[in-house]
Amino acid sequence: MPFLLSSQQGEAARALLSYVASLDLPGPEAQLVAAVVAIRAARGGIGNFTGTDLSALRLGDAPAAIDALRGLGWRVDEALLSGDPSVPIPIGVPDLAEGKAHPLTFSKSSRSRVSGWTARTLTAKPVKKLPPAARLAGLFIAAHNTSTIDGPIPPELPEACRAALPDLLRKGFLAELSDDSCRLGPAVRHLSGTRDPVEEEKAAQLAKREGDAVPASTPAFRFSEEDWTQWKSSISPALRRHVEAVEYCAVCALHPERVAEAFMVPSHPKAPRRKTENRYEEWKSEHPERGMGAAEFTVAFRAEHGHGPSYRQLCGGLGWDLKRSLLTLVVQRLLGDEWLTDTAPVPWTLRPGAAAQARGAALPGARGAETTARRRP
Repeated sequence: MPFLLSSQQGEAARALLSYVASLDLPGPEAQLVAAVVAIRAARGGIGNFTGTDLSALRLGDAPAAIDALRGLGWRVDEALLSGDPSVPIPIGVPDLAEGKAHPLTFSKSSRSRVSGWTARTLTAKPVKKLPPAARLAGLFIAAHNTSTIDGPIPPELPEACRAALPDLLRKGFLAELSDDSCRLGPAVRHLSGTRDPVEEEKAAQLAKREGDAVPASTPAFRFSEEDWTQWKSSISPALRRHVEAVEYCAVCALHPERVAEAFMVPSHPKAPRRKTENRYEEWKSEHPERGMGAAEFTVAFRAEHGHGPSYRQLCGGLGWDLKRSLLTLVVQRLLGDEWLTDTAPVPWTLRPGAAAQARGAALPGARGAETTARRRP
């Protein structure tokens, strides 16, 4: 499974937890709510939170946790506890208000990814049934450690969480634990927030420093985090696993807006023009091994990313510098000739087709989750 956080986003996760640890809160239940709300409020000081979100945290005394946040000046409407649990309630966090200097000055992309990482970590199988102190400990440990070497237990880890570390070891969230160090278990290695930047991340950071802009989305598409979250909650579990594998892929490091657009507004390629078809015939004669090359690339890509490549990632990875119309036709022909197959209209699902499988190019083991993913009617 791919890492959910890039190295830079791991820094953002640690900043979030440092902020939570600095708050004058009575215990892990209030701190757990604070962590979930604060990351949602990081850009503007307002974070939407529902009664369902609160129930999912499985607190022993939810009203007391909310009162503790109110004691810090956080604005929490009583409807969160007594109203419709499905209705988002805006919670105001004065420390994070827009225009104020605060420790959580994240980009929109980092805020979204750390929010997703927080949710995934709290619901990871080894910890999801443990008490709040253990789940909060899981956040701190994952943000500061890896599954490859022993790392320090963060000094700002709340005492109640420190006492819960043996539970994390017993459940497999930790593989090793001593008085001052620990190591993540293999099953949760993808939650690690500490690692060296991969080459793709370094390139992305360099591009950002040089002022490269993110390409504009389709004019007709307007990204809304609320709509994106609602869309993901309406799809099948298999499709959602695939969506989140792409959304949180630290190697691709795609902006959430681009991922949302690709899934929510599937593309419908137009019939190629005669000029494009002629260019394809010329290109095809120059690339006789295109079929097996493409199939083998999808296998290697999936092993690194945890999902299939997009059309552009496939062609770019193979060094095929093509204009969009020709690029689309090339992949369509690879699909038509069964060198590749996919789960249209679901993006990022390219994989070896029947012709390539007959020559030995196939995914190891069972098919990925997205090969069975289908949109609900």
